Amino acid sequence: MNTGAANNSLQADEVALRLLDEVAKNPAVSQRALADRLGIALGLVNTYLKRLCTKGHIKLTTLPRNRIKYIITPQGFAEKARLTCLYMNHSVVLFRAVRRRIEPIYAAMMADGIGRILLWGDGDAAELCYICTRGLPLHISGVVCPEAGGKDFFGLPCVSPEAADCSACDAVLIVSQDDGFSAQADQLCGSGKPVYHLFEFSGKGVA
Repeated sequence: MNTGAANNSLQADEVALRLLDEVAKNPAVSQRALADRLGIALGLVNTYLKRLCTKGHIKLTTLPRNRIKYIITPQGFAEKARLTCLYMNHSVVLFRAVRRRIEPIYAAMMADGIGRILLWGDGDAAELCYICTRGLPLHISGVVCPEAGGKDFFGLPCVSPEAADCSACDAVLIVSQDDGFSAQADQLCGSGKPVYHLFEFSGKGVA
């Protein structure tokens, strides 16, 4: 199976679903507002909207002052329902996979006396790792994102790799599957802190 192609398809479906959600809530929303809410480029929003129009999932009407109103068609509501089910199924599978991987990592961390964790990466997997610390003597002390840009992660500011404070944590947990971004954690923090990899855990503390 081509995992990269599957991940790209899933990301495309998630963007389409979120666009349909936003348009359903506010049909007159601007493309710039959509880009800000979804955290993607304006040009990408335009591309996805054109694709939804071509497939007959939304149609456009013109408002005064050259504004556009997006109307979800019956086919669009059917597609929104399909994508919602797909996303929910994926979320359940992802939660099980992350939980299966993170439990031995957290057990190893607690055995080594680690308490403060710097998350390296964001997204669904990072959020699940955060949730899985509840009830454990572990604390997410910071979050490093490839594109920080003022993003918020459960009340914590996302920082760039260059702004990461590795001294404020006991260990680094890499949750990103981007090899280049993950390598920065080893370069910036690996010399003085144990580095754990969610997707490459060896069971020995550091992958």
